[in-house]
Amino acid sequence: MKKFEQYFGQWVVAKRWWILLATALLSASAIYGAQFLSFENNNRIFFSEDNPQLKAFEAMERTYAKNENIMFILAPANGEVFSPDTLAAIEYLTEQSWQIPFSSRVDSITNFQHSYAQDDDLVVEDMVSTALKLSESELASIRQTVLAEPLLVNRVIAPDATVTGVFITIEKQDKADDEAQLIAQFSRQLANEFRVRYPQIDLHLGGSVMFNTAFMEVSMEDMSTLVPLMYLVLLVVMACLLRSVTGTFATLVIISISMAGSLGLAGWAGIALSPPSVNSPTIVLTLAVAHCIHILVSLFMLMRDGKIKFEAIAESLRINLQPIVLTSVTTTIGFLSMNFSDAPPFRDLGNIVAMGSVVAMLLALFTLPALMAVLPVRVPKVRESGKNALMNQFGAFVVRRSRWLMYGVVVLVVGTTLGISKINLDDNFVKYFDERYEIRQVADFTQDNLTGLDAIEYSLSAGESAGINNPAYLEKIEEFANWYRAQPKVSHVNVITDIVKRLNKNLHNDDPAYHRIPQDRELAAQYMLMYEMSLPYGLDLNNQINIDKSATRMIVTLNQATSKELREIDALARQWLQENAPQHMFTYGASLSLMFAHISERNITQMLSGTILALVLISGILMIALRSVKVGLISLVPNLLPAAMAFGIWGHMIGEVGLTIAVVGSLTLGIIVDDTVHFLSKYLRARRELGLQSSDAIRYSFSSVGKALFVTTVVLVAGFGILALSGFKLNADTGLLTAIVIALALVTDFLLLPGLLMKIDRRMEKTAQHPVPATGELTMPAQA
Repeated sequence: MKKFEQYFGQWVVAKRWWILLATALLSASAIYGAQFLSFENNNRIFFSEDNPQLKAFEAMERTYAKNENIMFILAPANGEVFSPDTLAAIEYLTEQSWQIPFSSRVDSITNFQHSYAQDDDLVVEDMVSTALKLSESELASIRQTVLAEPLLVNRVIAPDATVTGVFITIEKQDKADDEAQLIAQFSRQLANEFRVRYPQIDLHLGGSVMFNTAFMEVSMEDMSTLVPLMYLVLLVVMACLLRSVTGTFATLVIISISMAGSLGLAGWAGIALSPPSVNSPTIVLTLAVAHCIHILVSLFMLMRDGKIKFEAIAESLRINLQPIVLTSVTTTIGFLSMNFSDAPPFRDLGNIVAMGSVVAMLLALFTLPALMAVLPVRVPKVRESGKNALMNQFGAFVVRRSRWLMYGVVVLVVGTTLGISKINLDDNFVKYFDERYEIRQVADFTQDNLTGLDAIEYSLSAGESAGINNPAYLEKIEEFANWYRAQPKVSHVNVITDIVKRLNKNLHNDDPAYHRIPQDRELAAQYMLMYEMSLPYGLDLNNQINIDKSATRMIVTLNQATSKELREIDALARQWLQENAPQHMFTYGASLSLMFAHISERNITQMLSGTILALVLISGILMIALRSVKVGLISLVPNLLPAAMAFGIWGHMIGEVGLTIAVVGSLTLGIIVDDTVHFLSKYLRARRELGLQSSDAIRYSFSSVGKALFVTTVVLVAGFGILALSGFKLNADTGLLTAIVIALALVTDFLLLPGLLMKIDRRMEKTAQHPVPATGELTMPAQA
């Protein structure tokens, strides 16, 4: 291995021009694949095909109708919906909304199918027609009717009549990738036209289609702002710490090719970008910088010690070859373990970064030295007393105070990890977007003033064809709906019995005493048939009743419920059905909200297996590569504690976390092991090759690699810290939590790991031939 390391560096320097040519050709081939990249802008991408909540939701949609929609939320400036001008505006918007591409249904208070008795006939018609011609008494009557209708209040109109909405059901054909963009573009144009036509009404545009479109738009914003910002931060950090124009330029070349190459390979692999995976270039960038810094710091240090450039490049490669390969392998394993995630976007993120990690390693070991060999390199001169003075002093301090530092870190670990118990898992797709985005502002306004955006849907079986007309069945689902209405956070329950009771009242001369479920099955069937035959096209009951009339759909709307509350109320609902309903009526709730409510728990379970496997593989590789089972086991301590400490700090300071917590463990495991590998590699080299005792080997490690570890940590923390500026919560939380983990990893490597190594090697120290100096500065050997 020693011979290979020595030969490798010399070979790279000798073949520098061929390496640069090969880099250009291979990079161009990889980057060419970027043209095949696509973007997924559907919130269902977070769920795998075998996700049980997704399967239940899709089964619900196949039975009834899809639930994708566009929402126009209207707030008149005068605070009154039931004015002629406002109702006329709603009429106009309702009519125009039918023109939205792929629209299949439009619901508003003006086209609500109001039923009433006229002699012996049942009349079903739009609630409002020609609003500008309505008299004061007619307006008052419409107001009274609408605000007494349970199908409308807290769903289509606010109880105080200050806000209302127009809801468009969308059924995309999924034949083209731009269908959502087409719908969003038309809806925005219609919204702008409405605002010009009716300036006295505030219009807010929302709905699931707009949320899906926002996924892509926020991701594109992240790419256009965060990546350039990261470049700027890197320029500043490297200029200050490396103080080399050539080194900074060469590093920028390496990270640019690494980023573009990873995206190109993703295109070749057919991976579609999504909000989580779109930030993979930033992660790849930070990994590539870390490799470059280790090589450049060693190179400049060796040149300051008197070596000529070519010799310094070869020696720097010799020193760093093994740790860079090891860290790249462990990083790749860590990110590949994200394939255990139940959320496909995080699998894609892991795979893209894994490919980028390999690309960055190859470029750092081949292209970077070749570039430095052909470019002019000027190393700033420093005073002899200033060479690594700070790290030498710090290393000596750690050796002297190793025991107390170990105890201090243990206290820190205990204090921070106690916060893990305070973590609350909460995934709300509305809150995935920062408040600075219009889609979040619309969602908050809707929830504060009109209705909730979380829903749980049930397909309640009657147990037989045409069984929905059975009075016993209707009574039971009415009882279930009333139970739900009494639960906290429930703002509306859409159930077929509200229509049945209204029809029964209508056909008894609108006598309020008959606002109840008819006790005759045939009578109920006749009422429903008369009503359905009177409904216009597009406003039928297919979204509530299945084809053979053996089941109905009940939709429960909740306002600002947490994921925990959604899971709990759904469990209570199942318990109620088990205890109070016939067996054939029992069912599981299904909805997008429930899918997100379960996503963290499901992913934590899945990722636990992946993290354990990655940890076993990484530990095994370190034991083999470092040729020490003991050292391999020691490496587990500084690699496991940072994540636990970071989660604890998060629990103390923030408390709420979502899907992020499921992936950060695997994501950071492969990264934070880098510092440990570099430190242990230098430590073992000092022990085995230089014959230094444990304390001297610790100081040697700080002297030779301490600065590089500090610089790479600063860069990594800066890189992931920039992700925390993302407007997408998953990316922001992942960036911030990962930055905390990486910072804590340096603390454990600098303050805890040395003490562990010295404690375990104490027996060897007693038999060592060379005594350990009590104090003093260690001079780095020329061949180190």
